[in-house]
Amino acid sequence: MKISIINGPNLNLLGTREPAVYGNQTFEDYYSQLQKRFPTIYFDYFQSNIEGKLIDQLHKVGFQSDAILLNAGAYTHTSVAIGDAIKGIDAPVIEIHISNTFAREDFRHTSFITPVAKGLIIGFGLDSYRLGVESLLNP
Repeated sequence: MKISIINGPNLNLLGTREPAVYGNQTFEDYYSQLQKRFPTIYFDYFQSNIEGKLIDQLHKVGFQSDAILLNAGAYTHTSVAIGDAIKGIDAPVIEIHISNTFAREDFRHTSFITPVAKGLIIGFGLDSYRLGVESLLNP
C-alpha cells in the first residue's frame, strides 16, 4: 500500500509553532515513527505553504497512491480549489487535523475538504495521522 501525506501551510513549523495547540514534536520526527510503526506501507511526504503546490501534489499522487492523508491547514477553510482537486483524483482522501478545529475560532468550523473526503480525523494531535492510516487498513 502506498499512502501519500500532504501537509499545508505552517505545518513545517510543528515543534515550535504554538506548542500548546500543536505539541512540541516536529513532523519529521513523527513521520519517522509512523514509518517504523507501519513498515509494510510505502509513505511519501510533501509539505508546502503554497496553495497551488498543494493542488499540483494532489494531481501528481492522486492517480498513483492508494490513499492520501491531507492536512491542508488553514486552506481547509478557504480553498474551493483544493476541494475541486480532490474531486478530480482517484485516491481517497482522509482529512487530518492535529487540533480540534471545532473547539477553535468559528472560521475553522467550515471545511471545503470534508464534503469530498472519505473521512475526517481531528483533535488527536499528531496521532491523527496514525488514526488515518489505521482507518485505511481497517475499512
